[in-house]
Amino acid sequence: MRYYQLGQSDLIISDISMGCMSLGEDHRENARIIHRACDEGINYFDTADLYDQGFNEKTVGRALQDRRSAIILASKVGNRWKSDGSGWDWVPRKAYIKKAVFGSLRRLRTHYIDLYQLHGGTLEDPIDEVIEAFEELKTAGHIRYYGISSIRPNVIREYVERSNLTSVMMQYNLLDRRPEESCLPLLKKKKVGVVARGGLAKGLLAGKAVRSYLDHDPAAVQQALEKMQALAPDQHSLGQAALKFASAHAAITSVAVGASKVEQLVEAATAGELPDFDPGALAALRAAVPAHFYQKHR
Repeated sequence: MRYYQLGQSDLIISDISMGCMSLGEDHRENARIIHRACDEGINYFDTADLYDQGFNEKTVGRALQDRRSAIILASKVGNRWKSDGSGWDWVPRKAYIKKAVFGSLRRLRTHYIDLYQLHGGTLEDPIDEVIEAFEELKTAGHIRYYGISSIRPNVIREYVERSNLTSVMMQYNLLDRRPEESCLPLLKKKKVGVVARGGLAKGLLAGKAVRSYLDHDPAAVQQALEKMQALAPDQHSLGQAALKFASAHAAITSVAVGASKVEQLVEAATAGELPDFDPGALAALRAAVPAHFYQKHR
């Protein structure tokens, strides 16, 4: 496992990290997966108050409470479940954020959250108010750093220019290279860390049945898989090669992977220890898969 500084913070995180959204409803099995992640060298765990109506935070907090000082814990805020459970509302308000953090702290069984992220965002949000909420939580010691989880270039630019955010979480993989157009260069220049999610493209880049993905038809997806398999060092599985591709971009600090089984977790964690693609192979991969661009929220 390799470790890198997240943005300009003092958070040193593993290059393969764990997105906890895929965990199930069994606390014991979840703890087994999370503890194995720790044993494999993963030290960054990402959850959200939205996932499973708070249960995900509960199971993560329960599994990590005895390992708290050794790990980096991230969560997200901004979505509020409706009282009838029928869905959620978007609430990017200072008062809500400053109240919601205490629910997350309680469920996570911790006194502080290492990285607290806005779970989305639009230009219509009261952005300065959101930033104030995070800054006040940071001053109070309830959080150490803050960031956003977003794929919208226009929203990302606003937070980069107007706040002291530490990181951005966004989707990035061989089949979704939209962030390469403007987001990744900007974040690299501004020294904002990036945690990539969706590195396996919903399993397509790990061997699931080929189907369309974004603007790629099945034939294009198949071509990408064959090219990646041909160019990856021999010891890589398809999934490991996909993770290595995502982590190869200079702006990416860590690639967050979901796992519902220990075997999936171990395969992903092992990717961090495998040889990198050489520059020529990376260039050939990018040439083989057309890069698309964001059509909205530019």
